[in-house]
Amino acid sequence: MKTNAARALDKLGIAYELLEYEVNPDDLAAESVAAKIGLEPERVFKTLVARGDRTGVILAVIPGNMHLNLKALAALSGNRKVETVPLKEVQPLTGYIRGGVTALACKKDYPVYVDELIELFDTITISAGMRGLQILITPTDYIQAVQGTVGAIAQDKES
Repeated sequence: MKTNAARALDKLGIAYELLEYEVNPDDLAAESVAAKIGLEPERVFKTLVARGDRTGVILAVIPGNMHLNLKALAALSGNRKVETVPLKEVQPLTGYIRGGVTALACKKDYPVYVDELIELFDTITISAGMRGLQILITPTDYIQAVQGTVGAIAQDKES
């Protein structure tokens, strides 16, 4: 099954693999997805939608087992303040539903900020644009595909 995200990678000539998994609508956590596809949670990256006071909508891509550091994202993106958008705005802004948000083939080309931990891995997964499907890709190819800016924007969940 090809999604718009997969077609975007095809158009760029970027190699990837699609990984399917069973969806539990009551548990869309990246950690659960990781267990279902047999990867460590830190290799399953999630895409969050935020809004900066200067830039407007931006996307943050962080390891699935971490939280977004809003102050760090604001600094990296040139904003004074950044907040995640309410869930009801995610689909109208991106075209994707919760659990299927990806920076690839979004409704608009928003600036993408990727946590630097992505560079620790040979491959990572990101949503393919729908629940139940992940894209396995190299970090370098992913960053190139989304024209991402890399920086420290994730923090431990305990922080």
